[in-house]
Amino acid sequence: MNNKVSIVVPVYNAADYIADTILSVMEQDHKDYELLLVDDGSSDQSTKIIEAYLSDKVRLLSNTEGKGAAGARNTGIKAASGRYLAFIDADDLWERDKLSTQMEFMQKMGAVFSFTGYEFADGQGKGLGKMVRVPEKICYREALKNTTIFTSTVMFDMEKLSKDDVMMPNVLSEDTATWWKVLKKIPFAYGIDRSLTLYRRPENSLSSNKLEAVRRIWNLYRKVEHLSIVYSIYCFCFWAVRAVARRV
Repeated sequence: MNNKVSIVVPVYNAADYIADTILSVMEQDHKDYELLLVDDGSSDQSTKIIEAYLSDKVRLLSNTEGKGAAGARNTGIKAASGRYLAFIDADDLWERDKLSTQMEFMQKMGAVFSFTGYEFADGQGKGLGKMVRVPEKICYREALKNTTIFTSTVMFDMEKLSKDDVMMPNVLSEDTATWWKVLKKIPFAYGIDRSLTLYRRPENSLSSNKLEAVRRIWNLYRKVEHLSIVYSIYCFCFWAVRAVARRV
């Protein structure tokens, strides 16, 4: 059985964290993987750090799809050759059994799309004891109200999806827009309610970031999903409550 996992990482000025992220992939107990690190025009030492880890499993690509995380991920998706496709951001970390646990779960469930719980971490990658719980499964309409699917926890079975299905649009919150796009094609994404990822959260979260999150989700409802104002408000109310609950 083809159990190769392609892992896509967009990289932009991530010199402070990228070595830890690479090592958390290299130390996975599932060894059939390729790590595709896509540089998006970094001006720091990111690419030099990455070059020290290059091998037949670890590759450095340049973003050919335009600047931004969506373009960088799309460059990685195009280059991916594994049956499974996973994402991790350049400052996040995985538990050692993340890939094996998720892949075995997907095979058992016949899942096309899965995601896991995660824990917030500080700038040094130390867990803060706050785990984000995830549902057993989620459909498109539920996902509109609950953006609990975190990019660094996602895995797709690419024997059941095309690359066009998972290519990310050039919009704000392109990852969420992509999950919704895939969920229009399949009944459910399946959640593993266990923390397998450490999410480094900025230490000085500003109110402007919260306002930006509001602007992004509203833009997705109205300009990407073309929901009515009434239905957008309905979904937004659920989203807001859950977004606050994840951070307290």
